[in-house]
Amino acid sequence: MKLIGRSQRRNTRTAAGGAASAASSRLGWLDALRGIAALSVAIYHLALPFYWLHIDHLPRTIGDPGIFGVMLFFLVSGYIIPASLERRGDVRSFWAGRYFRIYPVVIVTIVVSLLVLPRNHQVVQGWAFDHPLLTLAGNGLMIQDMMGITNVIGVMWTLTYEMIFYFFVTALFVNGKHRQSAPIAMTFAGAALLIGAWLPLGTLTNGGLESNRHLLLAAGAIVVTAMIGIFSGRVDATRWGGTMLGALGLVLILLNSRSTAFETLMIFATMFAGTVLYRLEHGQIDRLPALLCCGFVMVSGVLVGFMYNRDNALWRTWTESWQSFSGAYLGAWVVFGIGMMLRHRRFPRWLTWLGTISYSVYLLHNPLIHFMNWKLEGRPPFTSWQDRSLQFFGLMAALLVISYLSYRLIEIPFQNLGRKVIKAVNRRFPSDLPAARPAAPVAREPQPTEPQPTQTRPAEAVQEAEPVAGRG
Repeated sequence: MKLIGRSQRRNTRTAAGGAASAASSRLGWLDALRGIAALSVAIYHLALPFYWLHIDHLPRTIGDPGIFGVMLFFLVSGYIIPASLERRGDVRSFWAGRYFRIYPVVIVTIVVSLLVLPRNHQVVQGWAFDHPLLTLAGNGLMIQDMMGITNVIGVMWTLTYEMIFYFFVTALFVNGKHRQSAPIAMTFAGAALLIGAWLPLGTLTNGGLESNRHLLLAAGAIVVTAMIGIFSGRVDATRWGGTMLGALGLVLILLNSRSTAFETLMIFATMFAGTVLYRLEHGQIDRLPALLCCGFVMVSGVLVGFMYNRDNALWRTWTESWQSFSGAYLGAWVVFGIGMMLRHRRFPRWLTWLGTISYSVYLLHNPLIHFMNWKLEGRPPFTSWQDRSLQFFGLMAALLVISYLSYRLIEIPFQNLGRKVIKAVNRRFPSDLPAARPAAPVAREPQPTEPQPTQTRPAEAVQEAEPVAGRG
């Protein structure tokens, strides 16, 4: 009997391992895309290749690597975030997972940067030292880039767009409109084409610090009230909370964006187009409308760059020409499309591994660059090919090691803690929301948004896109 039991357990483990391996190979393409995006943004901020290889003209004429990486990440988020919410059907668990996924690494990165870096080499923005409470509250809500409040660390601006996308996804889900991804994506893209240079910027905060404080108080009251409703587990309160979040997000992107209107609107068009591609793959939308939608969004992204990304707009998009914006945007779509076509193939393990630590790579690469500049202060610049190679690869190696440690010691433990907390909350305060209906198999579960190392992820889990951080 013992032999039979051991054999059965061994067979069960083998079957589970095979399923996990199959799931990993199916979803490795998303990790690979994250890895590419992470590498692109980090190398762009490092800037070494541009004067090392004397290719300063490339971002102006071909495409901006920062824009490319960010847009690629937004496509990945759009593909996976709504799928994660719909699969579990539990808005409360979704938001708990998001909080435990995003905030711990952000907090640790800021605290360590403040403790280690001197003021003249500080990665934390100077405005944060002058207005600490306003900065803390705005960045705590993670919608600071839409409230006229400086990002504590420059790359955190993209987390605002992630957060507002979560607002929209939640509002659509609780109101039963979450399958309308295609018309929503096309509406955002069409608006970018028509009013991309017309919408006023910073309308709600053009009165100085007083207006910043008022908007922060108003947005804070809305978010806190909405979260109380969502975490109550009641159907009506959850619907009200989700609707409040969606309304807040819409007001902010239409009236108070820091960036240009065309970039802001195209970011959300891109994310919802990513959702359309997920629905196409899982038979939730017909091929023709899906391809029409994605084609329109892609072309719109190129056209808005050509039409509007000039003169003062360049300063707000942090690009050097319309070609740098449009080329990078088109490149992100091309790379995502290639990855999706190759999704059934196995990708290099190093690339999928880079995807698993990409959130830490994004948040940590700027502090590490500032640390390097501090330590090299007063030294003559590197001029030889050998010295620049050593500098570049040394920094990248240090970044990967530190990011892996951050992933193992911060991301995974807090993601596990988040799952335990939400299980305890669900036991103590059962939700009266209806159980989720079975959905098409997705990727792994917000297994801390950033999945566990590829070979160890459970097959049934759903992979969630990690929050992005980008240019800044």
